[in-house]
Parts: sequence; structure tokens; C-alpha cells
Amino acid sequence: MGNDTLAQARAWLTEDPDPQTRAELAALVDGAAAGSPEDRAEIAQRFSGTLQFGTAGLRGELGAGPMRMNRAVVIRAAAGLAAYLEDVYLKDASRSDGLVVIGYDARHKSYDFARDTAAVMVGAGLRAALLPRPLPTPVLAFAIRHLGAAAGVMVTASHNPPRDNGYKVYLGDGSQIVPPADSGIAERIAAVGALAGVPLAEDGWQVLDDSVLDAYLDRAARVVTPDGARDVSVVYTPLHGVGREALTAAFARAGFPAPEVVPEQADPDPDFPTVAFPNPEEPGAMDLAFAHARRTGPDIVIANDPDADRCAVAVPDPSARSGWRMLRGDEVGALLATFVVSHHKAGVLAASIVSSSLLSKIAEAAGLPYEDTLTGFKWIARVPGLRYGYEEALGYCVDPEGVRDKDGVTAALAVAELAATLKHKGRTLTDLLDDIAVEHGLHATDQLSVRVADLTLIADAMARLRQRPPATLAGLTVTSAEDLSEGSDRLPPTDGLRYHLAGDDRVSGARVIVRPSGTEPKLKCYLEVVVPVTGQDGLPAARTLAAGVLAEVKKDLAAAAGI
Repeated sequence: MGNDTLAQARAWLTEDPDPQTRAELAALVDGAAAGSPEDRAEIAQRFSGTLQFGTAGLRGELGAGPMRMNRAVVIRAAAGLAAYLEDVYLKDASRSDGLVVIGYDARHKSYDFARDTAAVMVGAGLRAALLPRPLPTPVLAFAIRHLGAAAGVMVTASHNPPRDNGYKVYLGDGSQIVPPADSGIAERIAAVGALAGVPLAEDGWQVLDDSVLDAYLDRAARVVTPDGARDVSVVYTPLHGVGREALTAAFARAGFPAPEVVPEQADPDPDFPTVAFPNPEEPGAMDLAFAHARRTGPDIVIANDPDADRCAVAVPDPSARSGWRMLRGDEVGALLATFVVSHHKAGVLAASIVSSSLLSKIAEAAGLPYEDTLTGFKWIARVPGLRYGYEEALGYCVDPEGVRDKDGVTAALAVAELAATLKHKGRTLTDLLDDIAVEHGLHATDQLSVRVADLTLIADAMARLRQRPPATLAGLTVTSAEDLSEGSDRLPPTDGLRYHLAGDDRVSGARVIVRPSGTEPKLKCYLEVVVPVTGQDGLPAARTLAAGVLAEVKKDLAAAAGI
């Protein structure tokens, strides 16, 4: 670390509006000035650039400095958004008069970041309205269109570790931003000068009452049929997040029995004390829910991630060590597709390219159009005529006219009605998955996910695969290797690779997609093999075969990528 970096840190100290991060940085500066190598390295990392604003907004570790999430970074981001709204978005006379709705979860600093955003918006001459308390992300996405806002901001890091926070931006259509809005906002953030030059209102923003939440719950309850089955018992965990209030109220409003909430994880807690990562997909995250389910014997287990835009489902499984099996996101995606198709006979079904190809088969059988998109609901929600969309990372949109984003609350309602309907017939979600596999073939999916401390490892792996794409994986010939960074007439450019594999005497085909995560330091590889199934009796052998082929693909791909 050079003297210039230390000078940058001292300059940051003079602007930092937060006493907590100011004290933290001052201690690092003092240590670095005294020659501490650890403090010098920490300052060098924090001032190595700026946290980049992209189509996921901002997300990063809390702390002082431009490479961390803090009040100074948020104030600049809000000022850039306000400038973009005034310069570009609100120039269209058909758009609103400049209301920005702001939501926040229960993470550390979330309320501070939300309040600072409101102060910037009012200081810029726009109107701002805060949700009444920490609430799920889908409530914010709903509120934007419900209130006719020009934009919305959600302060959340979703399922990231406790040390992180984030800043998601939506425009007036209720969808997350996509290019060129992201770069337009980023340019204006970069143009923000001294923090003292950003006008901050002392007051003047509105704090909304519960009418917005009530309107969201009324809309959510209409996802299920009024006279549909309701006899289903559920164990539910919000994983220390903000989902409990909205989900339990939605279940009551729709006429379902109250879910049993896992008591140790019922209340919002920004430290997430019972889980290493507050993500239902992570090992151990569902242990308390499964322990509660073993004591009470529900029909299903449901979990939300901390901001309740994702929905996880588990089913009883005597062969599993816990007695319960987490359904993959693609399995829940297929189940919800059958729910939507049975209730709505028109509209487009859509999934991201990393999700299973099974949805396209379900759409074809139902006579409905299908589209695939780039990763993320910012793309799925924009599909014209969308009726249902999902992504394998536990994100589902069952009511796109209400919420143009993934919504873990309405997804949970739909799963509950589907489970209750099957229960009335003496069947289960597992039975329905078997039926789907027999009709369309077993679409088995898996993921190779590598978390790194050094991001250059991800870039190196992507470069290696681009330079030397594999010719075969698991003995299956790679028939096409697409570099998605080049884009196509159907998909915008993105940093990813897609391989299609020919079938053989074992499987009818396979597909692999490799991409860096947009929200975490991970390289993610999405695998799918399709195995024909001749009938219910053939399912066990098909699953065993698929698991073996997936394991071979994973091993060969890891070797090709050097990870």
C-alpha cells in the first residue's frame, strides 16, 4: 500500500457520515501509519477500486471504504439514481411525478441505508416513501406499481452472509433494472462529487402505513383458487429473515391452517445465529426445520430466504438421513408449472437458461408458448405475456401482474394448495414429480459451485474453458459450445458458456452452463441430463443412472476448468 492509498483513506474519513465506520477506518489508518502489515493490506483492499453498480445494483461486505457497503457509498448511489430519474426516466411525460418507494430488510444498516436514500431523493426534489418496517422484497416490488412510483429501492443482501448488505433498484414497471439503465445510473454515480455537495433532506418523506402490505396480501391470496383444497400442514422457517409476518398473514387470508414456525428462526436477526449461510440451499441451513418436522410430522416444509423472495420446499423421505428431502429448485419449478397450467390456460412460461429444459416440455404439452432468458428475474419478468417464470435458485413468479419479480410468499401459497389438492386425492408432491418424469423423461439436474477468495481463479477457469472447450463430458460428445458473451438474436451478451451434449445408449441428451455468480464470489456450473423413462417401475433405475452420469459430468468439467 502506497502513501496515496493512505491519503485516500484519510480523505474518506473527512466525508464519512457514519460514526461507526468512521471509527473503524480511523483505527485502520492509525495502524497502517504505525506500520501494521495487516491494517495496510486491509486499507489497500478497501481502496482498490469502487463497488460496482450493475444489474444487481450494489452488494458487498459492510464496512468503511469505496469497496464496502456503507452510508457514503449508498448516498452516492442514491444521488446517481436521482440524477438518472431526472435526466432520463422522468423526461417521458407519461411517467409518474417522481415517487421513489424504498423497502428494507432487517440486516445491519438496512434502515440507515433506506433512510439515507429517502433523504437524497427528497433533497433532489423527488418524492420518497418508506415501507413501514422491514418487509419482504416482493412487497416492495408490488408497491412500485401499486403506488404508480417512478422507481423503487430495496435494501437487502438476500441470502448472502450476515456481514453483507445490498441495494437493488427497480424502475416504474416494477422490474429490476437491466441495460442500459444500469450503466446510465452508474455513470451518474461516478459523476457525484464531494459528499457534502449532495443535498440531504432532514425530513419530508412519507412513511407508508400498512395499507400497502394489506393490498399485497389481498393480491397474494388470489393466487390460489377460492374453493381449492386447504387441508395441508406446514412447518415454516423464515431463516431469521423478514418473511414470517407476510407469509403467515397470507396463509390466514387464503384460508390455510397456520404454519408451524420454527421458533429458533422465527424472528428477524441480522446475525443469523443458527446458520452459517442464511440460504436454504446451503448445507445445514434447514437442520432446525427438519428437526421440528420430525417432532410434528407435517405434510411439507417450506422456507424463505431472509428477504422472502425465494421459496424452498422439502418433502418426507424415509431414506434421507434427516427424514426429509429438499426439492431442487427445478423440481419446485416443474410442480408450480403444473399448478399454473391447471389454473390458467393462456400466457407464456419462461425460465432462465440455467434452469431445467423440462419447463419447455411442460409448456409444449399444454399448448403454451415458452421462452428462455438470461439469468435473473430482471430478464424473466420482462418476457411479454408472461404467465409463469422461474429460476433454479428457488425463485418463482406465479403472479407476474402483481409482482414482476420472484416472490417466495405467493410461491409458498401455490405449493400449499398443490400439496393440499394432492393430499385430498391420497397423493403427494413426490407422486406428481414421478408422473412428470414418466410423461416428459427424467430431467435430472445438479450444480458444481466453487466459492473462491481470489476472483482471478474464476476468470482463469472461464478463460481456460474458452481456449480449450471440452470435446466430451462423461463420454458424451459435446455437439455445441456457445460463448454467451457474444450474444445472439435471442439473448443479450453475458459472461457464460453453454454446452449441448449428444445422447447415447444411457441418456437422451445433456446440457451444461458455466458462469460466474452475479452476487457471490462463486463459479457456478449448471448440469442437466435427460433419461427416458418407460413407466413408474423404471424410475429408480433412471434416477440411479442419471446420478452417475451427472457425477461423471461434474468430474470431467472440473478437470477441464481446472477447479
